[in-house]
Amino acid sequence: MQQTPGYLGIPGGPQTNMVLAFGWALWVGWIFSTVGAFGGVMAGVGHMSVHGLGAYAKSFGKTPLNKTITDSVRASNQMLAGLSAALSTFSYYRLKRIVLPLGIALGLGSILGAFLSVKLTAGKLNFSSYQGYFGLFVLLLGCYLIWETSPAGQRSKAKAKEAAKAFEASVKDKSATVAETGVRLCSLSLTRCVFTFCGVEFAFNPLLPFVGGIVISSIAAFLGVGGGFLLVPFLTSITQLPMYLAAGTSALAVLVSMITGITTLMLHGVTVDWSLVSLELAGIAVGSLVGPYTSRFFSDIWLKRLFIVLALYVGTDYVLRGFFNYRIFG
Repeated sequence: MQQTPGYLGIPGGPQTNMVLAFGWALWVGWIFSTVGAFGGVMAGVGHMSVHGLGAYAKSFGKTPLNKTITDSVRASNQMLAGLSAALSTFSYYRLKRIVLPLGIALGLGSILGAFLSVKLTAGKLNFSSYQGYFGLFVLLLGCYLIWETSPAGQRSKAKAKEAAKAFEASVKDKSATVAETGVRLCSLSLTRCVFTFCGVEFAFNPLLPFVGGIVISSIAAFLGVGGGFLLVPFLTSITQLPMYLAAGTSALAVLVSMITGITTLMLHGVTVDWSLVSLELAGIAVGSLVGPYTSRFFSDIWLKRLFIVLALYVGTDYVLRGFFNYRIFG
């Protein structure tokens, strides 16, 4: 008896629950557009665990089909993160919550990093290794953020904290306008950019985010995710942005990186399941449009704590699954 075609049209492949696929994509779009990160990571969790593609890829051992499915998952993750980044960038730009020079500098570095990473790894990564490295990076990030939200970490974020409190106060003040609470560029040169947000002045060297964009996007493209989970800590720690600015600025950089990564993967012949991805993109669109408008109702510190819980959960589970073939969750 001929088996029913499943994922990628492969006979006997996983049959995706379309209602679940749309619902999960809705969550992915919301979480990315709310905190500017974890969209690609959550998309990866959906494809690997929720839809069962991880176990399916592993069932082929160290064969070319294992690597084909792995690259397909990487490309699908990036498509979801890319659309969410595009919609989030537009929404945050309208709200004047994007630091354009910072996002552009990160984006330019992302082009180089994403291209080189995908060029060197496409068709060469088996699923177990991919899942293990995916979890390791996320777990290390969660551990770092625990320190960042500790009293010692908070003392080093005086400016971000001041701006976050000012913005939260403006939300309660119905008379405050977008222009009054938005980003205002003061000066810009190749080595120094100065801007204000809610009356608090920030400054950075554009060369630093350019180099950061190269490093972060190379890691993100290798993992097949957007990179917001690395960009947000970079923005809140190195440049001391409050989360309210980090989300939109991260989205702009992720958009540039995703366009580069997806294009490079597709040119290498990677295929995706368009019936699944098309439905997921619809869910992403809804979630991404809602996120920027709901994020204002969450405090800066609690957004980071949500980020930590997700990082520790996903990281621990995937390190054990990928490197040790041991499951403790599901």
